[in-house]
Amino acid sequence: MTTSSSERGVSLGMPQLPAPAYPDDVRARLETDAREIIARYPDSRSALLPLLHLVQSEEGHVTRTGMRFCADVLGLTTAEVTAVATFYTMYRRRPSGDYQVGVCTNTLCAVMGGDAIFEALQDHLGVGNGETTDDGKVTLEHIECNAACDFAPVVMVNWEFFDNQTVQSAKSLVDDLRTGRTVSPTRGAPLCTFKETARILAGFPDEREGAVDAGGSAGPASLVGLRLAKGETTPARVVHPRDGGPHGAPQDRAVHDPSPTEHLSSHDAPQDTSASDPAHPAGPTAEEGE
Repeated sequence: MTTSSSERGVSLGMPQLPAPAYPDDVRARLETDAREIIARYPDSRSALLPLLHLVQSEEGHVTRTGMRFCADVLGLTTAEVTAVATFYTMYRRRPSGDYQVGVCTNTLCAVMGGDAIFEALQDHLGVGNGETTDDGKVTLEHIECNAACDFAPVVMVNWEFFDNQTVQSAKSLVDDLRTGRTVSPTRGAPLCTFKETARILAGFPDEREGAVDAGGSAGPASLVGLRLAKGETTPARVVHPRDGGPHGAPQDRAVHDPSPTEHLSSHDAPQDTSASDPAHPAGPTAEEGE
C-alpha cells in the first residue's frame, strides 16, 4: 500500500514562476551601467559581484528580477547567480532600510560594550536582528569584525565607521537617522543612503563634493604599530586605570596630551560600558581633546 504526498505531510506546491523583467527604461539604464562594469574584466563572469551591487542600488536589495538581469547580461544561469547572491551577507535578499546599522559583536567589541549596544538598540527600535523599522529608515544587524578593534565598540552605518560608541550614543545615532538629522561618521566619507552606497560599491564614483577627499583612513591608534615598525618614536602615553589610581606608573615618563583633533581610541580613554560590565563601571579618564 502506498501513501500520497499529502498523506505524508509533504506539500509539493506550484513551481515558482520566472522573475518579472525590469521595465524597459530601467533595463536600458542598467544595461548601460552593466556594459561599463563588464568591460573592466577579461572574463565577464568576474563582473558578477559588482553587478549584484548595481541591481541592489536599484531596489535596495537583490531581487529575483535583479538576479535574472545579472544572469542575462553575463550569460549565466539564475542558479549560478543565486548561489553567489546568497553566499555573501552584503547582498540583501529582502527589502531593507535606508540605513544599515551594524553593531560589531565580535570578541573585543562585545566585551567593550557591543553586546549591550546591540541589545539596547533592539529594544529601542523594536526590531530584531536583520529587521527594519516600520518607517523603512533603519535595518539593524550584528556584524562580524570590521578591523576597527582599536576603537571598540564600533557601529557601522552603510559601512561607514562610528567609533567608541556607548549605549546612549548609539541610541542618539539611530534617532538622528530616523528624523533626518545630519550624521557624520567618525572616519570616512559623508554618509549616504544604502542604495547610493551600493552604487559606489558597484564601482561608480562618488560624485558628492568632498566625499572622496574625506577618505577612510585608519585613526592614530591603528597606526602606532606601523610607526614603531618604521623606527619612529612617539611620546609615551600614561593612561590611568579605571579606578583612577596610578598603579605604579613611572613618574619620569612623558605624558602625551592629545590635540583637540586627535581621535582617541576607547583603549586610550575607556568609554562608559557599564551596561556590559556592571561590576566595573567605566568613565572616560579624560574628555577627548583635554
